[in-house]
Amino acid sequence: MKIIKFEDIIAWQKAQDFAIEIYSSFRESKDWDYRNQICRATVSISKNIAEGFDRSSNADFKRFLYYSLASCSEVKSMLILANRLKYLNVKSSNTLILQSEEISKIINGLIKSLK
Repeated sequence: MKIIKFEDIIAWQKAQDFAIEIYSSFRESKDWDYRNQICRATVSISKNIAEGFDRSSNADFKRFLYYSLASCSEVKSMLILANRLKYLNVKSSNTLILQSEEISKIINGLIKSLK
């Protein structure tokens, strides 16, 4: 099946849902710098998928998928830190980390399909 628009990409859909979860999880955080950074990094995941999809070549799309993957890793690292800082309970942190890992796997699969 050919993907016509970026909204049809599963990784983009899951990244959008993930951003909503992150925003909800850190809505009450008083550490504004931390909250701002994790929210920006999370939004960057789906944003780069969308931007790359609308580029003129698979090579450009792949490059933006790597940016998206890097943002996903940034969020995962920040979630590990959130757990250590006690910003989240262990269950919530682990659930979000698993979501980031799932999105990374999907993005990696998409990258491999473009090679």
